[in-house]
Amino acid sequence: MTTNAKRYQRSLGGIALGFTLLVSGSTIAHAEDESCSEPAGISLPPGFCATIFADELGHVRQLAVTPEGVVYANTWSGAYYPNDPPPKGGFLVALKDTKGSGKADVIERFGPPSSAGVKGGTGIWLYKDGLYAESDDSIVRYELKDGDIKPSSDPEVILSGMPLTGDHPMHPFSIDDDGNLFVTSASQTNVCEVSNRMPHSPGNDPCTELETRGGIWRYDANKTGQIFSPKERYATGIRNAEGYDFDSAGRLYTTQHGRDQLHENWPELYSQQQGFELPAEQVMIVKDGANYGWPFCYYDPEQKKLVLAPEYGGDGGKKVGQCSEYEPPVAVFPAHWAPNDLKIYKGSQFPKAYDGGAFIAFHGSWNRAPGPQAGYNVVFQPLADGKPSGDYVVFADGFAGASKEPGGAAHRPSGLAIGPDGALYIGDDKVGRIWRVTYNGDSNAPIQAAPEPTVEAAASSGEAFEADGGQDGAAVLPVPPGATPEQVALGMEIFHGKAAGATCAGCHGANGIGTPVGPNLTDGTWLWGDGSVQAITETIRHGVPKPKQHPGAMPPFGGVPLSDDNLAAVAAYVWAIGHAKQR
Repeated sequence: MTTNAKRYQRSLGGIALGFTLLVSGSTIAHAEDESCSEPAGISLPPGFCATIFADELGHVRQLAVTPEGVVYANTWSGAYYPNDPPPKGGFLVALKDTKGSGKADVIERFGPPSSAGVKGGTGIWLYKDGLYAESDDSIVRYELKDGDIKPSSDPEVILSGMPLTGDHPMHPFSIDDDGNLFVTSASQTNVCEVSNRMPHSPGNDPCTELETRGGIWRYDANKTGQIFSPKERYATGIRNAEGYDFDSAGRLYTTQHGRDQLHENWPELYSQQQGFELPAEQVMIVKDGANYGWPFCYYDPEQKKLVLAPEYGGDGGKKVGQCSEYEPPVAVFPAHWAPNDLKIYKGSQFPKAYDGGAFIAFHGSWNRAPGPQAGYNVVFQPLADGKPSGDYVVFADGFAGASKEPGGAAHRPSGLAIGPDGALYIGDDKVGRIWRVTYNGDSNAPIQAAPEPTVEAAASSGEAFEADGGQDGAAVLPVPPGATPEQVALGMEIFHGKAAGATCAGCHGANGIGTPVGPNLTDGTWLWGDGSVQAITETIRHGVPKPKQHPGAMPPFGGVPLSDDNLAAVAAYVWAIGHAKQR
């Protein structure tokens, strides 16, 4: 068994699902390199050291570092974070360590603030003497003058009019040495269905969404005032390209978030286990005019090929059909890990074995429930001549802390950058921490996986609602009129995937306080109905095909066949956690 396989097996088999609904935080204990002055909370291979470069910056999405060591971060308070207060000041952040301590002592925000009606962005890149950043539907350029940390002039608009609707409103991008700007317009839907994310909904064929979504567009980084349009499409069939970088030969790599809900929407074709394992996340080499298969196909890692999606006539993975015509990925990774950034290592600080390989930040899954969520790490994929030259390894781990799920995770890796000294910067979009990873060891050391992090659960704040009942379980919750404590306890089991195959916690979080794709159920705010058991029951029964605030549509019964008794139990539990704070 390879190192990669061992680490992945541990990630699936060694994580206990936590059902604590109110947890204040966690710490990670692991062996630190002696050169580290203090623990930074993540696990790394021998010889590597992490320092917390900056913290609490907001939802840090992607990063860039100048030759002078100034770190720039783009932060976002868009559709994925509707309940969070935006940062004070602009969404862009400039940071510099002027003392050589490994920590930023200069931190300055800039750009328009939320009061100007903007919500920040994901993409950020350096080209010539400019800092390029995504801001809502636009990419803007700030001039960087000698000695500047924070730009001193207003930005100019390079590109505007990019789509902002639907499931994936972000626009990561990259710029090559010739000034070609490659930008993502990610999919509006899961797989271009007639009814997005609804069970048994057929796919639209032709998928007109592909005219402006689900691909990569090319523009001129040296030209202002460009308007997004279908005619500049460079590559298509890419559901959600997030990470970008170029290798030394000029090849452009990107990552793709694979589709969701094979089991939930097609249970007669896919088992629950297949829903966890399909499809693979992908790294691709972007080619002019290429088609990578979305929404018609998905990549099956066991068969090592693209197969036809059920919305387009697929039969559970046997039919290939038109998928044989599409461009295959370069490398694949476990399903639903969510690769948010990719950087090719061109530095000189790390061991030689890392040269030319790809670091990939995995944001972490939300939709592997009722199995354990996974990802929440940074992996390293060795590459040579545009192909994998070995198995990937988990390079950095422990970001999530005690709870590997979106609502409870302490941190979620989202952005990467390589500094001029070869250090690796890792950004987190949960609370806005940035780590700086350095190496002090043998330059001929082999690639190694990070040791398994040791999780130490912190003390809880407030009352904890745990799935084992008793004083700390369902017994502390109120019981709705006409229901019983036993129904609430059963509803808790179903909600957290311990019964009936439900996946409620995947979107709403194992702590019930919501995730980027599903609303908070504990704050007493009811988006659909009056918060009564009857209204909650009807919402679960009929689903939410067009959400008001979050990008994730909810299929009827949450995508699983709930009996009347199980439906009543889940409704009672949701009522209970929604009214607990009123006691």
